[in-house]
Formats: sequence, C-alpha cells, structure tokens
Amino acid sequence: MSRRNWLLFAAMCVLWGIPYLLIRIAVRDVAPGTLVFLRTAIGGLVLLPLALSRGGYGQVLRRWRPLVAFTVIEVAIPWLFLSDAETRLSSSLSGLLIAAVPLVGVLVARVLGTDDRVGPLRLLGLGLGVVGVGMLVGLDFGALHAWPLIEVAVVVVGYAVAPVIMARRLSDLPAIPVVSSALLLTAIGYLPYALARPPRSLDAQQVWSVIVLGLVCTALAFVLFFALINQIGPARATVITYVNPAVAVLFGVLLLGEDFTIGMAVGFPLILAGSVLAARRDGANEPAVPEAALCEPALREPALREPAVGTAGSGSVDTGSVDSDEAVRGVERRGDQAAPVL
Repeated sequence: MSRRNWLLFAAMCVLWGIPYLLIRIAVRDVAPGTLVFLRTAIGGLVLLPLALSRGGYGQVLRRWRPLVAFTVIEVAIPWLFLSDAETRLSSSLSGLLIAAVPLVGVLVARVLGTDDRVGPLRLLGLGLGVVGVGMLVGLDFGALHAWPLIEVAVVVVGYAVAPVIMARRLSDLPAIPVVSSALLLTAIGYLPYALARPPRSLDAQQVWSVIVLGLVCTALAFVLFFALINQIGPARATVITYVNPAVAVLFGVLLLGEDFTIGMAVGFPLILAGSVLAARRDGANEPAVPEAALCEPALREPALREPAVGTAGSGSVDTGSVDSDEAVRGVERRGDQAAPVL
C-alpha cells in the first residue's frame, strides 16, 4: 500500500477504536439516549451536504422499510445499549467483547444462506472465539454484572445482522445518503428522550468527547473509510476490525487507568485468532471478512465509478478492470460480503 493508504488505514484503526473511550467519558453525566441523539445529530448533519451532493435522499427514502430496519438494528438499538453498558463496563472490556462480531457474522451468514460451507478451519475459528469470549467474561466474572453483558451481546448481534439488510436491499444506493439518513432518523427518534433528559452539568472533557464522537468518529470516519475502500478494496480495509479492539484497550488503560485483566490477556488473542479463522474462505489466501466485522458498522460506497475486480474465491472487491456496477451486483448475490460501521 502507498503511504497515503497506510495513513488512511491507521486513521481508521484509531477512529473506530477510540469511541469506546469517548462513550465511557460522556456517559458519566450524559444519559445514554441523549448521547445517541447528540452523536447521530452531529454526524448526520455534517454528512448532509455530502449526501445532497451525491444525489440526495430521494432514492434512499423510497426504500424506507429496509432503511428503517437497518437503522434500528445497526444504529438506534446498538448505540443505545453500548452507551448504557459502558456506564458499568470499562471501555477496554466493551471493545474486546465487540470483537466477537465477525464470529456472529459468520453464523448469521450461514443461517441466512448467504455464505459458503463452514469447513474445519472455520469451525475451529468459531470454537476458539467462543472459548475466548468465555475466558474474557469468565475470568473477570466477579467484577461484572449480567445486564451490561446482555446489552453488549445485543449490540454484537445487531452489528452482525444489519449488514445483511444493507447488502441485500440497500447496497446499490450511494452509501453517504444511506448513512446520513440512518443517523438523522435515529436522531429524530431520540429527540424526545434528549429533551426529557438533557445534560445538567458537563465539564470540558465530556463536551469534547461528545463533539469528537459525532464529528470525527462518526462523520469523518465514514468519509475516510469509503476513501480507504476505494483505494485498497473492502477485503483489506476490513482488517481494521482486528486492530480496533486493541486500540480500545490501549486508550482505556493509558488514558482512563482501566485495569488490564487476566481475562483480557487470555480471551482477546483467542477471539482474534477465532475471528481470522472463522472469516476465512476455503481455498482463499486471505480472509474475507463479513461486512458485520466492524464494530461501528461500515458501509460500502457503491456509487464510486472506479473500476473494480473481484478476487477469485474470496468475494473481495479491489481496484482493477471490472466495472463497479458488476461488483455491486456480485455483492448483492453474496449478501454478506459488502464492505463494513461503530
């Protein structure tokens, strides 16, 4: 990759690894639903001019049913549950638990018939991932509560299921208008909650956490991620999935003084190895990560007109010699391979 692409890749690893830290800071005095409103309103409004420049919302709103389903499952419920869970879970642990999304994504794709067969290596990966989650939670269970773990489990399932809706029903639409629509719909939905529970006292740290979360980790992150996909293709771009949890742990330990526990030390490597193996395709040289692999769900920009080529056997899309419309149709057929958002 070029230096520019490496910079984009590094930026995305940070931008989708740091939200756990920012959420943890913000929810000290901002109600979870209010935080979701602020984040989605900021992100959606910042993306509004870009969305209008790429055809507006007409095509997107004509498919309001899958759009609403995608919004609820990918943004509205997961971001509320994650914010609420982080009132009792450390940002480090939250980030590591979300690392199980690729594992659930493989199972979802298998159940819905959008993936190929699960061979021995993928079964081994799923087993390692389950053991890793068990270690991550079990070794530290005395310090944990059941409800926030259930909330994170719902987030993981949402991040795994919603991309299937995106790939099957919305993948032929420009991604920026789809993302902006989802963010603005969520903001409208949480507006009454935010009006009823406004923040009463915020210090500078919390104010900046909310601003950075909405402006940088949501709006800017989407734009940069689409640029990264355009440069290196979705298969390689989704490798950030495996780096984000480590970034979450690093920031949580260094900036918030969170403990690095035995459960994290043992569980995360198993989850990471399991995710890599489970996301592999038989006969492929590199893993084809499901779109659900990213913790802050990421979407493809199908409106790009750069030529693309599919990597044989892996389902990945990269710059090459085949028209991007054909790449979009291939994504729609596979159902689980659209490039991945937190």
